[in-house]
Amino acid sequence: MNNRQRTLCFSILLTLILSLAFLNAEGQSIQDPPFGRPDAVVDLASREGVQVVNGQWRYHDVRIVDADSRTVGPDLKPSGAPSKTYDYAPHAGAADFDDSQWEAIDATTLDQRRSTAKVCFNWYRINITIPERIANLETAGSTVALEIVIDDYAEVWVDGKMPRVLGQPGGPVIKGFNAPNRLIIARHVKPGERIQLAVFGINGPISYSPQNFIWIKSATLDFYKSPKVAIDDTPAQVIRKDPALDEIVPRDAKIEKLAGGFLFTEGPIWVPRTEDTDGYLLFSDPNNNLIYRWTQDGQLSIFMTKSGYRGVDIGEYGQPGSNGLTLDKQGRLTINQHGNRRVVRMEKNGQLTVLADRYEGKRLNSPNDLVYKSDGALYFTDPPFGLPKFFDDPRKELPYSGVFRVSPDSKIVQLLTNELSGPNGLAFSPDEKYFYVDNWDEKKKIIMRYEVNPDGTLSNGKVFFDMTSAEGKDALDGMKIDQKGNLYVSGPSGLWIISPEGKHLGTIVGPEHPHNFAWGDDDGKTLYLCAKTGLYRIRLNIPGIRP
Repeated sequence: MNNRQRTLCFSILLTLILSLAFLNAEGQSIQDPPFGRPDAVVDLASREGVQVVNGQWRYHDVRIVDADSRTVGPDLKPSGAPSKTYDYAPHAGAADFDDSQWEAIDATTLDQRRSTAKVCFNWYRINITIPERIANLETAGSTVALEIVIDDYAEVWVDGKMPRVLGQPGGPVIKGFNAPNRLIIARHVKPGERIQLAVFGINGPISYSPQNFIWIKSATLDFYKSPKVAIDDTPAQVIRKDPALDEIVPRDAKIEKLAGGFLFTEGPIWVPRTEDTDGYLLFSDPNNNLIYRWTQDGQLSIFMTKSGYRGVDIGEYGQPGSNGLTLDKQGRLTINQHGNRRVVRMEKNGQLTVLADRYEGKRLNSPNDLVYKSDGALYFTDPPFGLPKFFDDPRKELPYSGVFRVSPDSKIVQLLTNELSGPNGLAFSPDEKYFYVDNWDEKKKIIMRYEVNPDGTLSNGKVFFDMTSAEGKDALDGMKIDQKGNLYVSGPSGLWIISPEGKHLGTIVGPEHPHNFAWGDDDGKTLYLCAKTGLYRIRLNIPGIRP
């Protein structure tokens, strides 16, 4: 091989490596949102920057103090016998905390070593006011992020709040050793708007009994006029079978790709906004045994590891992890675990409560999808698709695939029907008079509709829709319903939309085949799509039925 040939081969190889790296990077993000380069930056470690936002840094050391507490009680909270522990002072995260007597420090001295070395903590506080303009940027309507790097760790309070969500990587909580805390502090800002920031500094690593001190390496406000969230967006390919679809899917609908690079996405659920946190999406990767969390700002993080199985034989499983996810009336996450072959509920304290793992003494197959009825009863499907050898797996104990009901008090597990070979997606009609369940069976691609009896059992099951003859290899998977009773079904070649009367209105065909979906955002009109290796969304006109 001559030099020219070697050069050509090297160029081809380098291009291939970079291409693969780009593809793999789709599902990962080093930077916390907002992504990309800001339109304007205010340096809070400079006098000019602090002057722009009319701010003043204030500082105070933190003391470790004796405190009264209680031991662990039956509720796993400090409700037991009285005990002694430690606390810190002052508690200065509150927005109305009076720091007027604290030391006022010059912005240019943020890198001065402070506190007492070894195990120590401190506070930095500043009030900022949004200016009308920064350089050439008119700030009205912008999104503002704080990025601060403290040696060694930081926690950040914004207007007296520090949201905490399982699996949260940084933002207001510790990001990592000398790693940047980056969090959005305001959206759609208005000139003159005031924001209070309180940063808790921590010396570390704590167990190392560090000899260093605490100091701020950098602190900026990053302004974004139109922050980017989606990786990509394309016009939705919609096969319109009936004019009624125009009331559901806008003519200019787009499918946005939000994240990629997963093994297989499934079972999404939208967790609604609370007083302390914005709404976010949870979804499973059953092949990778993980539950992910995606925020409205585009941040992707791991919410739960080993989400469905921890057995020594995990290597035999194709999908050992969690599958379907939903919320009960109290907002508690309920999880179908493939490998563990059970349905569990995550309590507010993080403990898992088993809701169903056996029926008549025999282990369930591998719970797939699930939905709550308004009375608190839980309905779930149980095909064997989470077992390594599916129907032929020697671990299989039940001779059928069932649809089950867990009573509102979680004491009784009932078999409702076992007439489908692969019961999968399920949904109630808006008035809960009917219950729908579809079938993952390439020879019998049907949706069944049952009447719901007063006691929660099912009767008079009929084939509501049959896709067996439709083109496409996929059988039926996830299913959701909107507030007008239209069904959204993962079927052959795409997302089928079917009217309450059983009429096929149209099909949405995405970049990847959608296997399950969830209604999200504050208005419930965004349908989030778990589609093979990617996460997508599409805005629709009718809000969906949500937990």
